[in-house]
Amino acid sequence: MATAAAPTPIPPPAAPPPRRTLRALMLGWEFPPHISGGLGTACHGLTRGLSHHDVDVLFVVPKAFGDEDRGATRVLGCNEVPLDVEEADAITAATGAPAARRPGSRAVAVDSALLPYLSAEQYAERLAALAREEAERAARAAPPPEPAPTSDRARRVQVAKRPLSFSGFYGPDLMAEVARYASVVATVARSESFDVVHAHDWMTYPAGIAAARATGRPLVVHVHACEHDRSGEHVNPAIVAIEREGLDAADRVVCVSHYTAGVVRRVYGTPAEKIRVVHNAVTRREQREGWHVTRPAGGPIVLFLGRVTFQKGPVYFLEAAARVVRVMPQVRFVMGGSGDLLPSMVERAAAMGLARHVRFTGFLSGADVERMYAMADVYVMPSVSEPFGISPLEAMALDVPVIVSRQSGVAEVLTSALKVDAWDVAGLADKILAVLRRPALRAFLAAEGRRDLESMRWDLRAGLLRGVYEELVA
Repeated sequence: MATAAAPTPIPPPAAPPPRRTLRALMLGWEFPPHISGGLGTACHGLTRGLSHHDVDVLFVVPKAFGDEDRGATRVLGCNEVPLDVEEADAITAATGAPAARRPGSRAVAVDSALLPYLSAEQYAERLAALAREEAERAARAAPPPEPAPTSDRARRVQVAKRPLSFSGFYGPDLMAEVARYASVVATVARSESFDVVHAHDWMTYPAGIAAARATGRPLVVHVHACEHDRSGEHVNPAIVAIEREGLDAADRVVCVSHYTAGVVRRVYGTPAEKIRVVHNAVTRREQREGWHVTRPAGGPIVLFLGRVTFQKGPVYFLEAAARVVRVMPQVRFVMGGSGDLLPSMVERAAAMGLARHVRFTGFLSGADVERMYAMADVYVMPSVSEPFGISPLEAMALDVPVIVSRQSGVAEVLTSALKVDAWDVAGLADKILAVLRRPALRAFLAAEGRRDLESMRWDLRAGLLRGVYEELVA
């Protein structure tokens, strides 16, 4: 009798090939602890998240202060990049900025290279032409160099290069600093190895274009906010022009919400096939247990925390406050932040009879922000136009119930927040009163907020971002 043949063993599935490490040249205007809002917080979260997805990031800011969080990424300040003295002088003069001159050097003031409605190609050509003209002018005017003794060689090498000066802020020199940043980033790009250029918000778009053109690498631009969000009908045409050029030049456009993606398509005509949505996340949840503040004596606290600008809806916050205190006079309102509308909001609160009920803290940062969240009974974000809005997530991370406007990107991903149209001050006041009067509702919103945050981690968002990179470098 024949013996049955033994079955052929099924080989185990082949192990997936190791994932390729990608390298990103990431451009941003701020990085913790030196931040003025959600942009720096988001950049920090993304770089930390990308470190879990085999993406090495070189993050370039205009000015490095030396105390940046460099645990997950390399951080380089343009103020740390040594340039040939002639190149540095030419860039400084071409961008219309004051020169940080060495003794005996000379700078000639010329018009800024960054003009509204220049195309990317015209901008690069103008910057290069101005740099060449200034270098030639300086060469003609400079006296013959004096020969230095051999023993002075080390000093001559040190003097031969110097970095440009950057403030790293958003002051009156911003446009010139944007142009200087673009020039230095192009120099950095030529000396580094990377797979993709990733530029965050309009200040870095000219630099992103310059780096991509200098290296042939694909360009991703990340839209955290548009000029139309920040300024409403009173936009700065120069900024709009830079945004348009960046969006047109990009191989992919990452938006922080579907709301923002709609603005980008409608206002700038960006094709939908170029756009990818990657919502923001939060990093403070792990710190919740560490915050046990002593609450000041008095009634419950309703918090507004953000830039005091038209975009953030501070007027609606005060209008709702007036309605609430007529019902619950013991409620205290805190407006934390600075901005162009802050003086008028102080005057408006006084005129509305709210001087005893509203406190204005000015700009807050670091531990003061978290302490303010921890003291609040409810957080309100009544933004008129908010591309995303990280602050509600930060409040939820400390178990604070939140009320957000429907005109915000974060409303797309929150199931636990109460939502209201920004201009509906009666509805906003009713929701504030409901949260303050009903402890069970506060506890429910806090518990639901914890569940919401489980899916709002930067490592998950960074995984989506790596997928965007892979579309371009596969």
